[in-house]
This record gives sequence, C-alpha cells and structure tokens, in this order.
Amino acid sequence: MHELGLCEGILQAVERRAAGRRVTRVRVRVGAQHRVVESAFDQSFALVSQGTVADLVVVPVRVTCLDCGHEAEAADPLAACPACGGLDLDTMGGDELILEAIHVEEEDVSRHPG
Repeated sequence: MHELGLCEGILQAVERRAAGRRVTRVRVRVGAQHRVVESAFDQSFALVSQGTVADLVVVPVRVTCLDCGHEAEAADPLAACPACGGLDLDTMGGDELILEAIHVEEEDVSRHPG
C-alpha cells in the first residue's frame, strides 16, 4: 500500500507550509499513473494526519492509440484503446502530484487583545 508513504510525504509538505497553524483540509491533485486507490488514500491520510481531511483529485492520463490514432483520457494508464482495443498506446500526463490547497483554521482575533 504505497498510499501510506505518499500521504506521509504530503503531510510533511503541508506541515512546512502551515507553519504551526492548524490545518483543517488539504486538496491534492494526483495523476492516474501513480495508481492511487482513493479509499486507501483517504484512510492513509486520516491515519497520518490525525483527522485532517484530504480531497483527492485524480488527473487522467491522455492516451493516443498507435494502431488507430484514437485519442482519449483514461483513469487507468494500462487501459486498452476504447476505439479498437489496441494495446500499443502512447501516454501523456497523469504523473502529477500537486499539493493544490491547504485550508487552515482561522485564528480567533477576539481572544488576542491587540
């Protein structure tokens, strides 16, 4: 289950950027070529982050069939061509791993005299 290691790395990046503020939500964009199972990612992130919620956006792979020339997007980088069933595919993209957004808890300014 590589999702756990992936989530640990993401959490390290989140903690650096949050600079001590409480994080309430994280949005991660991950390419289909990473072959992340969404439910395993959700469980792994909850485990390493102690309750912070992560939204996962899976970016599809752009495939071009070298047999018939058909172009499409696929969630599975090992998919067959949807037009002819060919397996000789050229892939592009889907290898992204982007920490897209970090939501932090707003500081209650009424508790800090100023």
